[in-house]
Amino acid sequence: MKQKTLLASAIAAALVLQVWAVSAQDAPAPTPDNAKKLETITVTGSRIRSVDVETAQPVFTMTQQDIQKTGLTTAGDILNHLVAASATTYGKASVLASNFEQGGQYVNIRHLGEQRVLVLVNGKRWATGIDGLTDVSNIPSALIQRVEVLKDGASSVYGSDAISGVVNFILKDRYNGAEANAYMGQNQGGDGSTQNYSFTLGNTSEKSSIVFNANYNKQQTVWAHDRDWTNYSFGLAHPTDGLSGTGPWGRYTDPVTGKQVVINHTGSYDGVGVSEDSRNPANYHVGVTQNDRFNPTQQMMLRVPTELKSVFTQGRYNFTDNLTLKATGMYSERNSVAQIAGYPLNSRSQPNYPVFIDGGSYYNPLPGQDLSFARRTIELPRVSRNNAKTFHFDASLEGYFNVGEHEWNWDVGTNYNKLDGVVTSTGNLNLVALKNALGPSFLNAQGVVQCGTAANPIPLGTSLSGGQCTPFNILGGPSASTAQALAYVNSMGQATYNNTSKSFSANITGGLFNMPMDAGEFSFAAGVEHRDESGYDRPGQFEQSGYSTDLAAASTEGHYQTNEAYVEFNVPVLRDLPGAKELSFDVASRYSHYSNFGGTTNNKYSFKWKPLDDLLVRGTYAEGFRAPTIGDIAGGGSQSFDSYTDPCDTRYGVAATNAAVAARCQAAGVPANFRQLDTAGQPIKNAGGTQGTVPFNAGVGNINLQPEGATTRTLGLVYSPAYLEGFDASLDWYSIKVSNVITSISAQFVMDQCLVQNVASWCGNFTRGANGQVNSLNRGNANLGAIETKGYDFVAHYRLPEFSFGKFAITLDTTYLESYNQQSASGAPYDTYAGTWSYPRVKGNLSLDWSLGDFGATWGLRYQGAFRDACWDASAGIECNQPNYTSPTWGVIGANRKGAIVFNDAQVRWNAPWNASISVGVNNVFNRRPPVTYSVSNSDASSYDPALDLTRYFYVGYNQKF
Repeated sequence: MKQKTLLASAIAAALVLQVWAVSAQDAPAPTPDNAKKLETITVTGSRIRSVDVETAQPVFTMTQQDIQKTGLTTAGDILNHLVAASATTYGKASVLASNFEQGGQYVNIRHLGEQRVLVLVNGKRWATGIDGLTDVSNIPSALIQRVEVLKDGASSVYGSDAISGVVNFILKDRYNGAEANAYMGQNQGGDGSTQNYSFTLGNTSEKSSIVFNANYNKQQTVWAHDRDWTNYSFGLAHPTDGLSGTGPWGRYTDPVTGKQVVINHTGSYDGVGVSEDSRNPANYHVGVTQNDRFNPTQQMMLRVPTELKSVFTQGRYNFTDNLTLKATGMYSERNSVAQIAGYPLNSRSQPNYPVFIDGGSYYNPLPGQDLSFARRTIELPRVSRNNAKTFHFDASLEGYFNVGEHEWNWDVGTNYNKLDGVVTSTGNLNLVALKNALGPSFLNAQGVVQCGTAANPIPLGTSLSGGQCTPFNILGGPSASTAQALAYVNSMGQATYNNTSKSFSANITGGLFNMPMDAGEFSFAAGVEHRDESGYDRPGQFEQSGYSTDLAAASTEGHYQTNEAYVEFNVPVLRDLPGAKELSFDVASRYSHYSNFGGTTNNKYSFKWKPLDDLLVRGTYAEGFRAPTIGDIAGGGSQSFDSYTDPCDTRYGVAATNAAVAARCQAAGVPANFRQLDTAGQPIKNAGGTQGTVPFNAGVGNINLQPEGATTRTLGLVYSPAYLEGFDASLDWYSIKVSNVITSISAQFVMDQCLVQNVASWCGNFTRGANGQVNSLNRGNANLGAIETKGYDFVAHYRLPEFSFGKFAITLDTTYLESYNQQSASGAPYDTYAGTWSYPRVKGNLSLDWSLGDFGATWGLRYQGAFRDACWDASAGIECNQPNYTSPTWGVIGANRKGAIVFNDAQVRWNAPWNASISVGVNNVFNRRPPVTYSVSNSDASSYDPALDLTRYFYVGYNQKF
């Protein structure tokens, strides 16, 4: 309610501005001085206003017209199709994510992570979560005037997070009239449909302006089972190798032999079938067969459905020619649903609260003996629903004045962001209820199985708190379950989260004096900022207790404050001289003091040199940092059933082909011929990672974390030849090193660092049982090692001369990844990733645009380069076309090279005479599929680069101006 009240206040303020505007319709036109002021702009990456849009830093700009030609409707989809964008950790494809980022859209630049990208709207910070990620799906795409993507570090200008780059959405602040937009799209298979409707209304006068936008976006589900190549974890070539060892058909451990005994049934790994009477011990077989397993992708979404509603308003009022009030308000509500397979239940799903089939249970095949059991409850798929509400409000006073002949601009303002929401879940099991349901039970006089004993019966019912109970035939499989038993054991979970940011800032920029030799104006910018950050993530008390199969987690709660000050100078040195048409330098420095770790100073140096009118040489050296987030320093931690491949596995682990690793495993006490076991107690069948049988401890915060540090170097050329009008090209080299990296460590990473990289400090983070299986592992956050990446960006535009048959424009945007290396700890060797899955060497977008009168068309190509994948079986040479390649990252011999892929997109447009426009398009015209990879599970959509289309996609858009 408070958020809606705040938004109402923002809208009311904007409407007041409009009332002032109406009363000032007869005000005089702007003065020449004011008109001169409007010619200067601030380009992302600098605080100094300038008339020059060519910068010393590589900035990629995308206009509203460019966006409309993509056929995409959300800011997240638009950004993730840029070549500088990389595969995201969270998003609408992250069905396995259990955090509140689920269903949002995020941007990852240069593979450095979403948390190292700063997102701005009109130059101001946008709402983030407690882990520092910014959901851009709620930014109104219909109001975007342009998107500026700074592919350079900028902490000296903006502060924390601006390591890999800055994305700045510049929204329309002047609009006259009204327009409505409608959009519908759908995959060729009939799923993944998208609807988008928006309405924009605005009025601009000489004194003021106001813009209002309402937007509705709905994207439907894509199921993994609807495509044969995503219906299996490792594609059609290996349909049964990724099956889960815990299937829907009940099994118990023989108390004498220790063997797995499985109920007989008519079904298969699809879970469809009927089991025999579970009370008869003769109706079981020994050992888990293929038909006893389960294909969990049958119940998994590949992309989650989302529904987004938002309203946005922006207004300005000029009190005088040199004093302006600006205000912006936004409120959005996003709902998303994610579903994964039913829980792979066993007696020790929660080690602190084990549950067994009681010897007195009516359904126990061995009466008198408590039985350890296992079964996946596919009747209760795990479903989580995320309701996220975001509020943004900013207001500022801006003005300018003259100091001699130099104009100075200033502003003071406040920025408020709030994200909060609720995640509810079903499909996990209430272990207290389950213990009752598997406890003593009997057949009562009415022929109904009832909890308790004949002497002490427990009332039938589904209310645990009401003292009721319903027996559960867990070994009988889905065909033996009852709706009452499932309702009794089903656990309803709930978690709440919040992140609030409040900031106050003041900035000033202007010219100080003119440099000798008419080189230009020596100018500066300076400012101060105070920011308060607070947030929490609170699982429900029952989930925290560990009495549910939901991963037990503790609350995260924290806050910090920061005070910052910066200064920037632009120094023009030479102009209009032979060999120096322009030479200028820019120097910036920012000091940031955080309440949780202290102070840090970051500097930036850049230059622009034009030896010729047609050629610009530019370069930067920038220091940057990323402050630990609330989640980093105060994370409560949670259980996690991680997937991994034990390096000591003698078939699929590194030890199979690496003698040094095999020797380390032997020294650690791992038995000879060791095989990692899956949840069925059988040896794993692939190298792609298998889910563990016990929960690990993950994500605990670290109050002693220090900020990450970064250095960025760029050097580039911009060429705009006068002899070829309409053509310009740029080539930029970049090098980024991130040190003191705040790392959320994976289980695979922990094991590999100990056994593959031989870093002894990691070996104490996990233990093994007597049989060699990993039985505990701790992983959390730490300042560890470094990330280094280098590469090149090439961009070219050519607007051809106009022909009688139309105008043509060609755009090419490419990037080459020279290297991407990650170090686990100081002194440890670097893991190399360039050229592997999701780190292609080459990415590129090429488009050809044509227009003639009211008609237009665009053909685009999106290129993803080849990559080295893991072999299916290196030792046997199966799907291993580079058998002699030795991976410095995997530590194994052999790789499987997968070829490049090209997606083609097409759109045609028509401007109708009734002031409307219609566009029809097809993305992925030739229906190309993303490559099947064995580096990750093929059915886990969170591993996909969001720029990779799943199938051919059709859409139509309609715009009506009034």
